[in-house]
Amino acid sequence: MPSALQNISLKHLGTEIQNTMYNIRGNRQGPGAGHGPPGGDSPPSGEPRREEQASPADPSAPGEDPADSPKPTPKSSLTSNLIQKAKRQNNTFPLFGEGLAWSRTGQEKVSALEQQVLALTEELKSQKELVKILHKALEAAQQEKRASSAYLAAAEDKDRLELVRHKVRQIAELGRRVEALERERESLAQTAGLREQQVQELQQHVQLLLDKNQAKQQVICKLSEKVTRDFMQPRKQPPGPPDAADRDFLSQQEKMEHLKDDMEAYRTQNRFLNSEIHQVTKIWRKVAEKERALLMKCAYLQARNCQVESKYLAGLRRLQEAVGDEASECAKLLRQLTQEALQWEASEASADSVVLSPISEYDEYGFLTVPNYEVEDLKLLAKIQALEVRSHHLLAHEAVERPLRERWAALGELAPSAELKQLLREGVPREHRPRVWRWLVHLRVQHLQAPGRYQELLSWGQAREHPAARQIELDLNRTFPNNKHFTCPTSTFPEKLRRVLLAFSWQNPSIGYCQGLNRLAAIALLVLDEEESAFWCLVAIVESIMPADYYSKTLTSSQVDQRVLQDLLSEKLPRLMAHLGQHRVDLSFVTFNWFLVVFADSLISNILLQVWDAFLYEGTKVVFRYALAIFKYNEEEILRLQDALEIYQYLHFFTKTICNSQKLMSIAFNDMNPFPMKQLRQLRAAHRERLEAELRELERLKAEYLETRASQRPLVPEGCTSEDEADGDA
Repeated sequence: MPSALQNISLKHLGTEIQNTMYNIRGNRQGPGAGHGPPGGDSPPSGEPRREEQASPADPSAPGEDPADSPKPTPKSSLTSNLIQKAKRQNNTFPLFGEGLAWSRTGQEKVSALEQQVLALTEELKSQKELVKILHKALEAAQQEKRASSAYLAAAEDKDRLELVRHKVRQIAELGRRVEALERERESLAQTAGLREQQVQELQQHVQLLLDKNQAKQQVICKLSEKVTRDFMQPRKQPPGPPDAADRDFLSQQEKMEHLKDDMEAYRTQNRFLNSEIHQVTKIWRKVAEKERALLMKCAYLQARNCQVESKYLAGLRRLQEAVGDEASECAKLLRQLTQEALQWEASEASADSVVLSPISEYDEYGFLTVPNYEVEDLKLLAKIQALEVRSHHLLAHEAVERPLRERWAALGELAPSAELKQLLREGVPREHRPRVWRWLVHLRVQHLQAPGRYQELLSWGQAREHPAARQIELDLNRTFPNNKHFTCPTSTFPEKLRRVLLAFSWQNPSIGYCQGLNRLAAIALLVLDEEESAFWCLVAIVESIMPADYYSKTLTSSQVDQRVLQDLLSEKLPRLMAHLGQHRVDLSFVTFNWFLVVFADSLISNILLQVWDAFLYEGTKVVFRYALAIFKYNEEEILRLQDALEIYQYLHFFTKTICNSQKLMSIAFNDMNPFPMKQLRQLRAAHRERLEAELRELERLKAEYLETRASQRPLVPEGCTSEDEADGDA
């Protein structure tokens, strides 16, 4: 190894390279000082090059005096050593090339090395910043770990209650910080309003000056034209005093000079006003950017507040389960804290907030945001779910929803494509969803649609009553009891739903009506808000998307899909299926309704409609993907349950606990791959064949039983009379 690079430290690589470059530059400047100026008498350029090429080959050649040229020899030797080192250690310096070209001059080599030093210095700075960020994240994780460890290590309930009170104080501190930030935002908004008023006043003033300037320019142009005409065509004046024309000409020139001065003054004033307007615009933009940053910060803090509060409620719930119904002061305090937590609303902390709305009782489609569980013990769980949904919504608003809205706004005319497929999987914004759903429904039923068809079906229903009308009337009051549009007495949605279902019963007499169609039509009504559009959406789902016999009396295709789902779960989630099989849990009791109504009763509204966005475009394959993703999402929770009754109780409501739509979508369309449609068709065909064979065997057994019963004469025990004998005696 060359002596120049033997002591390089990899720990302080940037400093070592800088020192090496400094030595190289010093060695270069030393010989150059004694050669004189470039223009002086110097030997030809070839001689120094030959000397430099010869000196590194034999630095101690006999006959040469080392004191005559002490510096050129180390310079060329160090340069060649650096080149050889760069070639040998290409992996140690990833930014170096294959080697510096031998044809380059020494100055070019030094410049290349300096560029490498700068690049390594920048990379070192970025690595230091990354280390700082990781240190901060590690400190935050350690603090949270210490708090959790302290809570779990507490020996008595008093210590745990003290930790809970500490968390309450932290929540209050976060609330105060949010209020302070909102006050700061309001002051910035007022300042921005004042700036906008000033900008408008300046713009009006500038407009007045521009109008005045334009008027003066017109006057100047007219005067210039008049002077030009007078010079070109002098008028014949009667003989008069010789100096009258001169005085008139001088006065005109004087006026011209004054007008020029005025124009120059107006130009200067205009430039000044333009610079002022530019400065005010820059200030306004900075204020607007700062306001957006503060809004994002407020949203983040409010989301964090919701997360802390949900953790606090979860801790209360665990303590409540641990204490039970004991009549102690600790149990009373827990019940009091739980009641206060259930009654507290986020609106008290942000009453004046405009953009960051509190947790509302209903969402934008009328569904309850806090699930109305019948069991009293689950009401605290419902509040925890609402807080988690709110925190995910706040955190995803800027990072996910805004870019998604921009992509949908830039999409233009709808047409089948891979980009549209990906956008539908990520979800359609509310303002675009009615238009997109109408287009998707039209793709499915354009061969069935005819002008006036819906009105014709309604007229048939008015002329005579359909056999399914009674069942439809019974199911109307059971449609979405957690949605205000179907429970309010003054709402028009139940009447619209009745007409849609009656029209479909006349459209498809082979099905007429099946329980579950009311919820499919209700979802279509909530999104499309038009009876006819909702009717054709229902037709598209039943007659185009779903397989045949899905809503028939035997529900053959629905049963087949349940068996297909069992096979897919065994393939994709073998641990979960083994656990459920060990406890003899039949998932079809839960999943049958998922497929029949496409998760209408199971998922929260924002995730449900995202599923429907992809379902209307891709078909039933989406239902299988999301069914598998739901079990994958909650797999660990189910594996922790060791009792069949607990598993069934958890499966009854666990879909409502899913609040992260992006995570669920990623599991459905990424983690569940590969998921070929060919495999789904093969599984359906195989299970359909088996199911039909089982149904035929069942029919055969039923026929044999009836035939046996008909051939055997019923025996009457002794002392008993048959009905025929009793009638004869009477």
